[in-house]
This record gives sequence, structure tokens and C-alpha cells, in this order.
Amino acid sequence: MRRSIATVCLSGTLDDKLAAAASAGFDGIELFENDLVVAPWSPAEVRDRCADLGLSIDLYQPFRDFEAVPPELLDANLTRAGHKFDVMAELGVDTVLVCSSVSDAAVDDDELAAEQLRLLAERASDHGMRIAYEALAWGRHVSTWEHSWRIVRQADHPALGLCLDSFHILSRLGDAPVEGIADITPGRIFFLQLADAPRMRMDVLQWSRHHRLFPGQGSFDLPGFVNLVLDAGYTGPLSLEVFNDVFRQADPDRTAVDAMRSLVALEDQLGRGQRLPAAPELAGYAFTEFGVDGPAGSSLGKALSGLGFALVGQHRSKPVQLWEQGDCRIVLNSAVTRPQETGTAAMSAVAVTSADPKRSVERADALLAPALPREHGPREVDLTAVAAPDGTSVFFTSRGDAWRADFLSTGDDAGAGVGLLAVDHIGLTQPFDHFDEAGLFYRGVLGLNRLTTEEYAAPFGLMRSCAYADAGRRVRLGSTVALLRRGEWAPAVAEPQHVAFTTLDIVATAAALADRGAEVLPVPDNYYADLRARFALPDDVVEALRRNGILYDRDASGGELFQLYTPIYGGRVFFEVVQRRGGYDGFGDVNAPVRMAAHRHRRLTVS
Repeated sequence: MRRSIATVCLSGTLDDKLAAAASAGFDGIELFENDLVVAPWSPAEVRDRCADLGLSIDLYQPFRDFEAVPPELLDANLTRAGHKFDVMAELGVDTVLVCSSVSDAAVDDDELAAEQLRLLAERASDHGMRIAYEALAWGRHVSTWEHSWRIVRQADHPALGLCLDSFHILSRLGDAPVEGIADITPGRIFFLQLADAPRMRMDVLQWSRHHRLFPGQGSFDLPGFVNLVLDAGYTGPLSLEVFNDVFRQADPDRTAVDAMRSLVALEDQLGRGQRLPAAPELAGYAFTEFGVDGPAGSSLGKALSGLGFALVGQHRSKPVQLWEQGDCRIVLNSAVTRPQETGTAAMSAVAVTSADPKRSVERADALLAPALPREHGPREVDLTAVAAPDGTSVFFTSRGDAWRADFLSTGDDAGAGVGLLAVDHIGLTQPFDHFDEAGLFYRGVLGLNRLTTEEYAAPFGLMRSCAYADAGRRVRLGSTVALLRRGEWAPAVAEPQHVAFTTLDIVATAAALADRGAEVLPVPDNYYADLRARFALPDDVVEALRRNGILYDRDASGGELFQLYTPIYGGRVFFEVVQRRGGYDGFGDVNAPVRMAAHRHRRLTVS
């Protein structure tokens, strides 16, 4: 299927938008009228520019407030339409989007609306053009696809058809069931516009204008919706029309790639035509790598030692250390060059164990995440990595840990440590502009499923958290973002990152940490008083949690989560120990503000 994108999705001038769309591989565009109005080019020059870039102009939009109006307004509207047809002729586009009216002058009269739209279609037909009529979810009298279809059928003109917009339809599911879309007369759906969105309780106009997302980033069932449209015989492009405050300020080249990735993933979900390489089964995290300098490396090394890790390997040719305990592997890399302050550590890479690393790389490439160039020495394993939106490298390794042969043994034995068994999850704070992009990347490339999306009030602002995991819960990822950051008052850690390790007995692990002199993040007594009230836990249980700095949560099914944290090392990195019971599947977001405040307090009281 051809892929198109509305210029309103992207930031910049029209030239910026066209170049970004072409570079990302789109076949065509919807030209938003405002983008043409402010462009220095004539319509003919825009047509030529698109042709040079290999882009078709698939739709000119929008034409507003036309139908069901008094005669004097109809004459003015037809005159206005005539001018637009002239512009469209110069642009070389044959379809214009006509939105259902929101004008106070419009009347609730389907027969009049059909009569006037038929007249408009006759004028369009005289120019070799078509009218795609769209029901706005907030239209004054026509706000559902069913209503717009009744009017189009009544008008009965070959140059008049429907534009179906997933947002306008799926945001009003209770008003017009979507199943009937498949029964629309073949050839009468002229255009299809796609947008996802989170489920929100707010005015639908504000929801639409500010919070749309690319397919796969929100909560709508777009595969089911698109399949119904295709069943109705639609053969036009899959076109994105996404109004989003972040996208309209972000780098258009990056946004266009994100948009294209969303369409590639959506087409795969449709189950029609060419499919992506299937996401191979994942067996867990092979290692997590932190880029460090001297001070940060020393800080993290001491922290890992306190957590019961042993330095078991030194890389053959690079200043890279391997620390290990059970199936938990941490790599400290002093050769990574990422812009950061002295003494700051940063998660530079994660490696996942894939049942088929080659297919994982092929899937990533198909989703516009090509393999990164990487040098390796003789006798060193050639691991392939792709770049996540935040700059973290994602490696794919095979079972058997062949990559460990790159490390020369130090002679130290990892031993039992403090009972840490494997990586439970990794936590990454995303840059604000790329939070949704990151979620789509990890879901698409790694084949993860979204578990939950939570928002909570933290000490320094509102936070949003999304959890992702594979079906077997061997690879879990927590992604967080501050929803608003303005001004200079931001004493929180910038974009903190952490690795959570699992244990079978968190109290025993806490005791072992105390024996080693490792520091656990102190939790205030007020938390435990509240815990006792919320969950009616026995006093001895609450005391054991308090004594060891362990946080607690229980889900609606009775599943339990126990957590303890370390202080922050290397400026932004901390570690977590978790124990899950009874199928608890979350990340303990309710405790995140407690952890954040405790980290802040410790930074103020410990030099």
C-alpha cells in the first residue's frame, strides 16, 4: 500500500516538511492549506518540488463549513470552492477534504446538506476533481461516519465520497459502531486518515488538536479499523494526520522516520501482503553497559562490589570491565564517548538474548533502525546493535553467551553474591520529545507488549510511566518522562537510569547487603505508617520492611511486590532489588515518588 503523511504532522516550513517526508520514504503527502499559504512558492512550484522528491500530492485539506447553509452563504461557499479548485489544478491534486460544518449558520437538514454537497461535487467534477466528505467528531450536526455516509448516499454523485479519519471515528465509538464500515459501497471511500491517541476524558476537540499520536503509540484498535476499511474495497494510501504539540516542534526528519515506522508496524499487524520478520523469542538481558569515566567507573565499581558482584572479566582490547552475579551482568565501558559531565555514568547499551539474532536485526532494519557501524578485533564476537531513540545501543546476542569470550578472566568467582538472580527490568527516563517514539521503537523492534501507562505526582512534577514486556516476562522495560519541565528549579537527577535485579528472598538479600556494608536507600518512617494503614499488614512484617528499607505494593489480585533501592551513583544511575509474589506484573509506580524524595534527601544530607 502507498504511504502518505499530512504536512500538519511535521514541524518546519513546507520545504522542511517535504524533504523530511521524502527522506523517510513516504510516497505522498496531504497538503495542509496553512502550509501552502505561508510558503514562498507558487502552487505550481510546490507541485514541481514534490515531483523532484518523488512525492505525490494525495489530498488538499481542509475546506470547511460548506454544507446545509442559507442560499447567500452557499453562493459565497461555491465561489470560495472555485478558487480552491484553481489552486488544486496548479498543485496537480484531484481530491479535496471537506469537513462537516461547525458553523452556527448550518442547519440540521440532511436533505439540504446532500443537495449542496452534490452541487459542490458537480463543480469539482467539471475540474476533474473529487470531494472527500469527513464527519468531524465535533461537527455541529454531522459528527459520525454513519451520518456522513447517509448524506453521501443521498447526494449520489460519483465525485462525492467519504474521508474516514480514525480519530474522529474511534474517539466516538459509542455513537457509531465501526463494523458497518466494511459494508460501505466499494469505491465510495475516497481517502483514509490515520491517527492513534491515548484514551482521555476531555473535550474531543482539544483531545484531537493536541494529543493525537502515530499508530501503535496510543490506545485505538487501528489494525481492526483499517482492515474494515480495506474490506470495503479501499485502495488509496494509508495516510497519517496527527495533530500533536510535541511533533509540531520536533526535528521533522526524526518525526517522519517515527511516522514511517508506525505505518510499517501497522501494515504488519494487518496481516495482508508483505510481513515483517517475526520478532524472535527473547530469553532475557545478556548484559547492561554503562559508559563511565574514571570517577564514575570507580563509583559504580564500588557499588557493584557492595551488591555482591564480582569483577570477572577484562575486555581483550578495550577498557571495558565485566561484573557478574548469577545471570546479572553489568559492563563498565570507559571507551564510550557521550557528552556528559565529568563523573557522570550513563547507560550506553543493553543486550538482549534472542532466539535468532539475525532475524532480530532484519526486523529492526525493516522498522527503520539499521545496524550501527561497529569495529571489533580478531577473535572478538561480532555483535550487532541498533540505536534506540534515546541513543542507547540495543545489541542482539545468541543463547550461550558467546560474547563473554571477548573478556579475559580476572580469576575472580562470581559466587552466590547476595542472592541476585537475573535482571527483572531496566528503567530509562526518556527525553520529553521522544517518549512516544521510544515506546513504539521498543514495542516494534523487540516485539514487546505495553503493560500499563501510569501518571503520578512526583516531588518535581507530574511523571508518566509506561511498562513494556515480552510475553514470557523475560525482558521488561520501564520508560518514564517528566510531562512538563520549565525554568531553573529542577533539582532532581537529570534523566535517571536504573537496573532492577530479582531475588527470591528480599529480606535475606537486604541482610546480606548489610553484612557487606552496602548502603540501601533510607525510607522515611511515615511511609511505613501509611503502609500499615493501607494494607493492614501485620506489625512484624511492617517492621521487617522498615528495618531493611523495603517498599511494598499489592495489586487488585493479591500479587505483591517488594523493592529496595541503592543511592544514586555516577550522577544518574541507581540499582533496585525486587521480589515478586502471586503474579504481580507492575513496576511499583505508586512507590516512585517515595524513592525520588528519598534520593533527593540523601543528596542533601550526604556530601
